[in-house]
Amino acid sequence: MGTEIEADARALRFSRRERALAQMEAHDLDVLVLGRQANVRYISGAPQLWVVGTRPFGPICEFVRATGEIHLNSTWDEGVPEEIPHENLYGFAWNPLTLIEILKNIEGADTARRVGADALTPTFATLLPMAFPNAELVDAEQAMQAARRIKTPEEVKALRHALAIAEEGLAAGVAALAPEATAKAITAAVLEAEAAGGVSTPATQEAAWATSREHPWGRSEGGGVICEGDLVVLSAGVLADGYVAQMARTFSVGEPTEAMRGLYRRRDALWDRLLAACRPGMPTSALLDAYVQAGEQLPVMPVAHGLGLGFDPPVVSPQLRATADAELLEAGMVLAVTAHVWEASVGSVITRDAVLITADGYEVLTSSPAWSAAAGVGTHDA
Repeated sequence: MGTEIEADARALRFSRRERALAQMEAHDLDVLVLGRQANVRYISGAPQLWVVGTRPFGPICEFVRATGEIHLNSTWDEGVPEEIPHENLYGFAWNPLTLIEILKNIEGADTARRVGADALTPTFATLLPMAFPNAELVDAEQAMQAARRIKTPEEVKALRHALAIAEEGLAAGVAALAPEATAKAITAAVLEAEAAGGVSTPATQEAAWATSREHPWGRSEGGGVICEGDLVVLSAGVLADGYVAQMARTFSVGEPTEAMRGLYRRRDALWDRLLAACRPGMPTSALLDAYVQAGEQLPVMPVAHGLGLGFDPPVVSPQLRATADAELLEAGMVLAVTAHVWEASVGSVITRDAVLITADGYEVLTSSPAWSAAAGVGTHDA
């Protein structure tokens, strides 16, 4: 994020590069030419400027397998790790041919056989062979996804830190939740708490909404004003030190009705099945099957997706069922898992937690603080 000024911790940087080097060897890649921000940070360990929206491809970071050298597009040394010397930094250039001339001077560029790029525009697809004249240009995204999907212990530690800040934001949202409060005011409380925790970049821009009683995926038509009897979702997420944390809870405003309590019981039953599917060796489609086995309608949003430097694979959704059948969970994956149940005339109960797949099962990384009922909130979502 834009407020970071220090490089990632040394142990974090080197553990990630070890995984990247292993995948470069497995995919027979001599050089990586990376433009996607998450991949650039994974290799370099240098904070990247956070911006809203997408960026066109450019050669931002190069990683040479034979030498371990990293070259980085940067106009300053601040936040650049010590193992990337000043002479390996190069400035911005409007003319792509200027960048190609820089790449030509990388040691090993003229002898590389296979060069992987994580995204290409037609322009750079034409120009990169000029920098690597003897190399086959291939897709590097498969190698990078394989490296990033399994988190190192240092990455799990970084995710725990990000989740702790998200939880502080969610607790602030609970304190602000009351009849006649607005979703915008609650969102502001969440973002303020996250900023106080040291993170000014939220993972999502919407932190509170009353669920619809008419449509399973909709929002209440109350104009953003929270009313007695609403089921309100509080969703907190941050981008802390490059790592995305996400969590969500659903609260009843006022004393919950028996119908609401029934929804929570259904959520609990679904959540138990989802966690039972979070084991190494299980196909990711087992998370979709959990909904079917619980008798719940599959949501339109992904049931689970990887967390890390951005959103990592896998993405588990009904639309990607074939992929989910073929993809297995592995120890070291961290997933944002979502349970969603809905009842007409009542609303939705949504829970999202970060789950680490371990060697013998799973660990829920998100804690479930027993927030006291306050400001008219009748039920906390544990």
